Amino acid sequence: MTATAANTQTAAPRHDWTLDEINALFALPFNDLLFQAQQVHRAHFDANAVQISTLLSIKTGACPEDCKYCPQSGHYNTQLEKEKLLEVEKVVEQAKAAKAAGASRFCMGAAWRSPRDKDLVMVEEMVRQVKALGLETCMTLGMVDSDQASRLATAGLDYYNHNLDTSPDYYGEIITTRTFSDRLDTLATVREAGMKVCSGGILGMGEEAQDRSALLQQLAKLSPHPESVPINMLVKVPGTPLENVEDLDPIEFIRAIAVARIMMPQSHVRLSAGREQMSESTQSLAFLAGANSIFYGDKLLTTGNPQADLDRALFAKLGLHPERRETCEDDAIHAQRLAQQAEQHARAERVAELAVDASV
Repeated sequence: MTATAANTQTAAPRHDWTLDEINALFALPFNDLLFQAQQVHRAHFDANAVQISTLLSIKTGACPEDCKYCPQSGHYNTQLEKEKLLEVEKVVEQAKAAKAAGASRFCMGAAWRSPRDKDLVMVEEMVRQVKALGLETCMTLGMVDSDQASRLATAGLDYYNHNLDTSPDYYGEIITTRTFSDRLDTLATVREAGMKVCSGGILGMGEEAQDRSALLQQLAKLSPHPESVPINMLVKVPGTPLENVEDLDPIEFIRAIAVARIMMPQSHVRLSAGREQMSESTQSLAFLAGANSIFYGDKLLTTGNPQADLDRALFAKLGLHPERRETCEDDAIHAQRLAQQAEQHARAERVAELAVDASV
């Protein structure tokens, strides 16, 4: 075992990784890299448990941002129909189905630059009602200010997703309508409001190997590290500027998973978008490299995802099982909490009635 391997297994999470150190990890022989990543993974997690999330688009299309990978951008013709913000009841129906299918976290995404206050009222109610099902909640709504972040946290939002996407140097080649600093500011605002952070990037957008190192360096600089780190493989969508970009070698993608695991040992590293195009072998290597979170279901925001039945079959083949999250309530606890909420609501109504009577 190398000194680096020994140190990364037990040391406290670091925020001072240099590019030379990260490049050295990427350059390790593949077997050595995966061995080191697996050791780090086992030091912090059940090696055979995978956190299951489900993602729902609550508002689709016509986004004013010009992200070159995104079919929801209003700048490109991807034949994606614009949809209004979903009704709360429809979101809750989908959340119930996700929980029944084994998800422990329900993620909701809206194609906004930032939410409007009138829309945030509905979003807050979605959070409250999904949370009441015993699911963890996550939102991705674009940039939020401190007041909006505080409202989301008060509603009970557990995670806020805001990806860095790529390295600071390559960022301008992918997005021009918001800056890299804008993204860092949003993440800081979310953290200050008391929510957990979900932030990662997209690989295979024509970036250099150095950009992948720099992306992971930026994520690891965040203090604390993001609790969830989605590593996406670009899904090439016709009509977007990246539809014909050269494919990233799957082995390079697995290397990035392993390096992310070593650099952010206590984070959940999510095997995210692009799984539908991955073979079972590639997905299996990703789990071996330290990925321990996936999106579960037939669809991500607008792109396909391996069907739940295929995921269950792969889990059975590999001996994996869904991670049980402590925040998920069993039915008895859930019923008890709802009864308490109903009693508190009734008590508040009685107090209000008495106040009206006293004023007459």
